[in-house]
Parts: sequence; C-alpha cells; structure tokens
Amino acid sequence: MRTFAEGLATRVPFELPQRILRQHLDDFVLVEDEAIKEAIKLHLQHTHNLVEGAGAASLAAALQLKERLAGKKVVLVVSGGNLALEKLKLLL
Repeated sequence: MRTFAEGLATRVPFELPQRILRQHLDDFVLVEDEAIKEAIKLHLQHTHNLVEGAGAASLAAALQLKERLAGKKVVLVVSGGNLALEKLKLLL
C-alpha cells in the first residue's frame, strides 16, 4: 500500500487489533494523503513540532470533521516525528 503515512500502511490487518477496534470504535475516518500533508504543515506551523504522516492522520481527520466537532472537547493523539527530510522538503 502506497501512502504518505507509512506508519499506517498495512497489507493485511492483524486479527487482535481489528477485534479490539471493532469493540471500542464508534466511527472510523478515512483521510487522503493530501489532507495528511496539510495537517503536517499546520501542526508544524502552529506548534513548532514535526510530526510524521501517521501521527498527523488524527489531525487530518479532525479537520475533515471540524463542523461535527465544533463546540466539543476533542483529544487527538499526535505522535511520531520520523518524517524523512526528503518528505519534509516536498511539503515546504
């Protein structure tokens, strides 16, 4: 699977994580690579911290759902700073 968020790429999902996710998730949001790239740039601009594609996926999803999330308390897990210099150059 080719994606800018390499940390999320998998060809075959593992059974145990899938079972846990099905039990505890209310929703699942798919985001495009372009949205992830934009989230990386926004995160860097506003926090001065670098985040890799997989880490920025939650921000990309929240931005996609901003109207639905308006007025609510929202917590995002944003982790991973392993963005290759070549990929960072593409974003800037």
